[in-house]
Amino acid sequence: MPLQICILETDILRPELIDQYQGYGRMFERLFAQQPIAAEFRVYNVMEGHYPPDSEHYDAYLVTGSKADSFGSDPWIETLKTYLLDRYAKGDKLLGICFGHQLLALLLGGKAERAEQGWGVGIHRYRLAHQPAWMTPVLEELTLLISHQDQVTKLPENATLLACSDFCPIAAYCIDDQVLCFQGHPEFVHDYSKELLEIRQQHIGEQAYRRGIDSLQHDHQGHTVAEWMMRFIAHGRSGLDL
Repeated sequence: MPLQICILETDILRPELIDQYQGYGRMFERLFAQQPIAAEFRVYNVMEGHYPPDSEHYDAYLVTGSKADSFGSDPWIETLKTYLLDRYAKGDKLLGICFGHQLLALLLGGKAERAEQGWGVGIHRYRLAHQPAWMTPVLEELTLLISHQDQVTKLPENATLLACSDFCPIAAYCIDDQVLCFQGHPEFVHDYSKELLEIRQQHIGEQAYRRGIDSLQHDHQGHTVAEWMMRFIAHGRSGLDL
């Protein structure tokens, strides 16, 4: 039986990007469709107030990236916080990317804030601090496309650090078999990152823009991270471990 995954979409793409990329939920659907574990997806845009009905249950709930700050107080963010804490208390598996990575850290006792390092853009390299059994295939280092000016600066007390760099000391973490989060964007593709860089060039500054553009000549390992995420969800599910 395929995994059932709920994608909680926390952004709406810029108008000039919607026709080609649709949204972060659709990007994840395309990415996960290429993985060895079968899954079905439902996307709910929580910015617009959409959530799954109480009668639906999923093997995991994934919180996407967003232009919003995870430490913001927008009403939709407060609603999402309550929803995620309820899901966590019920033992559901939660995954977070970028904004989701930061929001879940905040909710579970960590800290996220505007990073003094400034904008991280383009392709970034991370050291792997720990690799549980579900993190296969095994990598010596991790590369991911990124776009963020906020970072997790303190882990929840019971979290395990998975990936780090000098620029981003807390780039990925897990909490037991229930929470898995990444600062980078496995769902991004090079063309989308390039368009974001072009749109944000003046905002992020010429130096960061040029560094990001130059980095796009390299590959990234979003597909491997997606496989890790699917294996994390399947881990402990009867008949689904690979």
